This record gives sequence, C-alpha cells and structure tokens, in this order.
Amino acid sequence: MRRYLHLYRVFAGQFMKSLIQSKVDFLIGLIGFFFSQMFGIIFLSLVFKQIPNLNGWTFEQLVFIYGFAQIPRGIDHFLTDNIWMLAMRYVIRGEFDRFLLRPINPFFQLICDRFQADALGELIVGFVLVGVSVGNHTVTITVGNVVLFVISVLTGALIYTAIKLLFASLAFWIKDSIAILQVAYETSDFAKYPISIYAKPIRFLLTYMIPFAFVAFFPASYFLTGKNLLTTIGAEVLIAFIAWLLAYAVFRKGLTVYESAGN
Repeated sequence: MRRYLHLYRVFAGQFMKSLIQSKVDFLIGLIGFFFSQMFGIIFLSLVFKQIPNLNGWTFEQLVFIYGFAQIPRGIDHFLTDNIWMLAMRYVIRGEFDRFLLRPINPFFQLICDRFQADALGELIVGFVLVGVSVGNHTVTITVGNVVLFVISVLTGALIYTAIKLLFASLAFWIKDSIAILQVAYETSDFAKYPISIYAKPIRFLLTYMIPFAFVAFFPASYFLTGKNLLTTIGAEVLIAFIAWLLAYAVFRKGLTVYESAGN
C-alpha cells in the first residue's frame, strides 16, 4: 500500500508541476493547439462548399470523425508525451539511468516525468465537435453508445501510446529514434478523415502496419451508422491489446541492452 501511495504522489506531483511551471507556455500551447485544429475544420468547410460529399461522406459526418480523432490523441498527448524524450534525449545522454535506480516501474517514471497540459486544446476541440455532431443528430446518444464511446477513446489512446512507445524504444539500439518516430506518428493525421478516400497502399498502412485507422475512422463509423460493432470497436480493443503487448515487450527488451552514456 505504501508503494502505491508513493506512485500516486509522484503522478500527482508531476501533474501539478506541469500545470503551474509556466502559465504563459501553457496558455500559448493551449491556444496554438486549439487554433491548429480549428483550421482543419475550416479547410473541410471550404472543400465542402465546392462538393456535396466526399466519397459518400457528408460534411457533418467528417466533422464527427475529425473531432472524434482528437480525443484519444489528446489523451495520449497529455499523459504520455514524454515518450518523445526517450527517442531523442534520455538514452543518448544517459538520463534514463535515474529511472533504473528507483524501485518503481521505469515506464511509469518515464511518462510521469512530464505532462503536456497544452494537449487540452486538442481535447477541447474534440469534445466540442462531438458535441456539435450530437446537437445536429449526426450521432445519437444512448447509454450503450456512451459506454462504447468511453471504451473506444481509452483504447484509442492506448494505441497511440503503444505506437509511440514501440518506435521510441528503438533508441535503445540505434540511440536516436526520433526521426523514425516522427514519420510513424505523423501518419496519424490521415486518421482524421475516412480511410476510404485514400489509395489502397495508404489504407493498408493505416489498417495493418501502423493501425491509426482503429483510433478514429473505424470506431467513429460505428457511431455514425450503428453497424459492425465487432469489426469496429471490437477490433479496436483487440488491436490496442496486441499493440500494447508488442510495444511494451520491445521496451522491456530495450532495457536489457541499455548501455547508459559514454559507451
């Protein structure tokens, strides 16, 4: 029990530190993320002024998919953004040593070392757009849908974290994996739109290689149509479980080959 209380204090302490460390940086980041996401919606509205639908999808449906995509990404960004530092700093400088010297799980220490409070901008945009979709009856609120929504955004966030951890953990072997992680993670931008609008190679990439389609389009399509629960949200849960096991196994294997600084 004492150990779990210590873990809670570490988590809460780092959370409060992230919020109050620099109010100016927080506000700038929050506003920046908010407007960067809103520009995406403005772009969609301009496109739909010229065409009535996009491969069978209406503007209202795309607004929901876009907003839905922001929520698991925002959760991941807020809680586990420090994984980026594993890819670009901790292994190279030997700063990962301090995580190994404490009797606490190294991964838990890694994600608690910094929280990204400006991710609230993504979450605000996501929830606002989902709320708009509910208001214009693009999606319907039921008890079952609310439960599935919570399950979906949490497992979607886990997929984001797993993909990020997998590619960041390559740093244990190649020292600097930030370029690989950056390329892999940026493919998530494609997940803000229906994957049916893309060519087959991109659809294959987003579904089977780097499964960002399962954090947005597939589960969002269930809430839009009410069909194919097992192949949308059910598949998302399965993919999240597999992706996390794989990513964490690579991370744990990386710990065994970590050489610290100067080697």
